[in-house]
Amino acid sequence: MANVTDLQTKYSKLAQEYSKLRAQNQVLKKGVVDEQANSTSLKEQLKQRDQSLRKQEQEMDSLSFRNQQLAKRVELLQEELAVSEAKGKKGKSKGDSPSQHGMQTQNVFDEDLQKKIEENERLHIQFYEADEQHKRQEAELKSRLQELEKNSEQHQAVVDGLTTKYMETIERLQSDKARLEVKAQTLEREAKECRLRTEECQQQLRRCQSDLNRQVKQSSSVIQEKVPFNDTKFSDYNSLNVPPHNRRHQLKARDVAGQALSFIQDLVAALLNFHSYTEQRVHIYPLDSSIEQISPLNQKFSQYLHENAAYVRPLEDSFLQLHQSITEDTVTVLETVVKLKSFADNFSSYTRFLQKILPYQLKSLEEECEAPLCTAALRVKNQELQSDMKRITSMFEKLQNYINLLASLSVRQDAMPQSSTSAVFTQLAGCLHILHDTVKEMSKHYNQKAGLEQELPTVTQKLCTTTECLLGSLGSLNSSTGKIATFFSNNLDFFTSVGYSPRGSTAALNPLQAESMLSNKKKAAAYVHAIRKPRPQSVPYKEALSNRRILTSSTESREGLTQQVQQSQEKIARLEQEKEHWLLEAQLGKVRLEKENQRIVDLETQLTAALGGSLNSQTAAASTLAQSHEEAETEPKAAGKETLCTSLVGMLCTTPTVEHVRDEESREHLIKTHYMARVGELTTQLQISDSKAVHFHSECRALAKRLAIAEKSREALSEEVKLANQNITRLQDELATTKRSYEDQLSMMSDHLCSMNETLSKQREEIDTLKLGSKGNAKKNKGR
Repeated sequence: MANVTDLQTKYSKLAQEYSKLRAQNQVLKKGVVDEQANSTSLKEQLKQRDQSLRKQEQEMDSLSFRNQQLAKRVELLQEELAVSEAKGKKGKSKGDSPSQHGMQTQNVFDEDLQKKIEENERLHIQFYEADEQHKRQEAELKSRLQELEKNSEQHQAVVDGLTTKYMETIERLQSDKARLEVKAQTLEREAKECRLRTEECQQQLRRCQSDLNRQVKQSSSVIQEKVPFNDTKFSDYNSLNVPPHNRRHQLKARDVAGQALSFIQDLVAALLNFHSYTEQRVHIYPLDSSIEQISPLNQKFSQYLHENAAYVRPLEDSFLQLHQSITEDTVTVLETVVKLKSFADNFSSYTRFLQKILPYQLKSLEEECEAPLCTAALRVKNQELQSDMKRITSMFEKLQNYINLLASLSVRQDAMPQSSTSAVFTQLAGCLHILHDTVKEMSKHYNQKAGLEQELPTVTQKLCTTTECLLGSLGSLNSSTGKIATFFSNNLDFFTSVGYSPRGSTAALNPLQAESMLSNKKKAAAYVHAIRKPRPQSVPYKEALSNRRILTSSTESREGLTQQVQQSQEKIARLEQEKEHWLLEAQLGKVRLEKENQRIVDLETQLTAALGGSLNSQTAAASTLAQSHEEAETEPKAAGKETLCTSLVGMLCTTPTVEHVRDEESREHLIKTHYMARVGELTTQLQISDSKAVHFHSECRALAKRLAIAEKSREALSEEVKLANQNITRLQDELATTKRSYEDQLSMMSDHLCSMNETLSKQREEIDTLKLGSKGNAKKNKGR
């Protein structure tokens, strides 16, 4: 609803702006009409002036013609005068009467000539004045015409811009209106949905409140029954609890320590440069050590300054160790930061070094003041530098005291109360700012002193370069102290905050609690690492339920498959019986073939023995051969009398022979081997059939899963199709509204363009007529 009200207010504001622009458009139209009326009146005035100009030109033509006549008449009179003068010279000897007559005529001519000359001069003056007035009026009218044309062009441009602006605003308003209508409809739908959701949420809230009340009752009853003692109620007991490890505090502390380390490194570099260049300056000014020996005071001062690295370098090294001791696996508070004590000791040693060199520095400046070329301005600057040095040393002493106070907590917990740490940090930040201001003042005074020293006549290039280096080191010292002061002020909240304390308590952290906290952290990390080990893969419960449903639903297909398996097994058994029958037949034939081969070998041996003996033996052999032939003849007869034996396994044909007992034993052995092979084959076939059944079962289950997935995808696609159809209908409605608005705008624009074309054609015609009139006037002026 708030969006609907906002849209209504925006629409009302747009309607008000449209009404204002429409009123402004009407005012501009009135102004354009007035300007057009003024331009027509000016055009009429221009025509009247042209007419008066033509009259004046005609008068000028007549006056010029009259002037020419008068000039000719003057020339004639001058000629007559010359003739009369010539005649007068000739007739001097004549009487006085003709001379008097000539003098009278001469006087008449002179008067007439004088009048004509005056009239001609007057006419020339009038002509010049009229010409100048005409030119002036023509220039004024031209300038005014140009101004009016410019004004008309400007008004026309303003009108065109306003019309385009109005059309754009109209189009925008119409599109906004259509969009807002659509948005209002959507918002109404959303409002209905929100009402329904709010009702559902209220119901859920009621249920949740009832559940929470029930849980609160249960938990309160459990607490009353099971928790006999609550140590968080009392601060003394709660201070004995182990606080949780704050990893965010550790990361912030390491980041802050890293930034402070970079600032300390810059400060150390600036101090080293300042002390080194001060030592070089002592050897150069006021006495150059390369030329003459410097004073014992400056020698001692330079000796002390030469030892500055032994006091400044440990500051950086100790703070680097402090930064390295702060890690994620440590507890960083004032009570556990042991490395801060070493930094405080090194800072104290550097402060003592400053106190040791301070009197020598003051005396060195006094020695510079006692130099013969030292001016009063240099003495003043040296005195200011002395006060700056004293202030800097005192500021370092204050910083030493505050740092020692903070570092003493890591040695003794009762060295300072917990409530005073924030005040100490605040005072430390103030001292750092005062130190920065003092260094800034000293840098300014040293710069002024360097400018005064350069004006001295005995200054050397070596002194100038050393002074420039000293000023550079002071500038870097100024910037580093400023950075440290701003850094400390920005992180003052972090320094004064309590990073580690038991829940619900503000007591200080005990180092023993820190050790137990770290051990608990390690145990928790090991436990989390242990529970994050990957579990063996198993079938999820939901998937197992779905598989069970699929199996129970596919009983019919399973029965059909079992019937097919039984039929195939029967068919395989029948085929196996036939195979066994033919295998037995083949084995029996093979045995009979071996027996016949053996008999043939025996007969051949008997034949060879008979051929080597006597006739008796020959007759005996013949008789034996006859007997053998008879036996051979009786064997096929006996073979024709074979007995057929059938059983469940197959059919077996038996033939009675002489060696019947041996044949039975071989037959039993063959049957035993055959059945053993048959049992092995049947077991392998059973395993194959089991594996096939399992494979068919898994395929059926996979097909059922694919069917379920396909059903879900079909439902999702149907939902997407519905949404797409809704979007298509919405876009078609928007297209229809925009098309309607564009058609209305195009019709309005076409009407406006027609009216503008008419006005432009009228203005062009007027401009063409004015140009033709001005060209005709110019040609007439040139012809005259």
